[in-house]
Amino acid sequence: MNKPFGTLSQFTPEGSRPTLKEFGPFPRDVYPAGRLDADSEGLLLLTNNNALKHMLTDPRFGHPRTYLVQVERTPNEDALERLRRGVIIEGKRTRPADVKLLEREPPLGPRSVPVRFRKTVPTAWLEITLREGKNRQVRKMTAAVGHPTLRLIRVRIGPLTLAGLAPGEWRLLSGTEVAELEAWGRRPAPYGPTEGQPPTGGKLQKR
Repeated sequence: MNKPFGTLSQFTPEGSRPTLKEFGPFPRDVYPAGRLDADSEGLLLLTNNNALKHMLTDPRFGHPRTYLVQVERTPNEDALERLRRGVIIEGKRTRPADVKLLEREPPLGPRSVPVRFRKTVPTAWLEITLREGKNRQVRKMTAAVGHPTLRLIRVRIGPLTLAGLAPGEWRLLSGTEVAELEAWGRRPAPYGPTEGQPPTGGKLQKR
């Protein structure tokens, strides 16, 4: 699904914010495998396969997720390198990330609520790939290096991309895509010397 700006990544109502329920009906018993906060947009995977959901969300597996991020001002190489190495958030250093400064604005449609515009403050776009999923991590990382996030869109989860989905649209995965995603979910991830290894063995059970 391409989650629109302002939508909660859940089916249960909470305040006046729209929820995923408004974009259904969805297949039975599916839930998000990982969340996007209400102000973030983009790719959200819904599944009823609990083993796959665990592999995609447990930080021990370190599977990549890619975001397009609009930030205030243009980060210099030092700020980019700090993001790549990891920054301290709430007393803990984030894992190394892949970070690229884009030469031009990506071809995205306008957001339903426009990003605030200030004449004297330029903006830039980054492509950031994380292998963990702390709460509001991208926003906290860019703020830590002095470049607050203005717009955030997740465009890839492993082999799946946002291609072909307008905001609010969703589709079923093909059998080939499911098999590819399950195989990708079992791939070992690189880990630092102090990080735990993911559990091995076991087969994903389809539901």
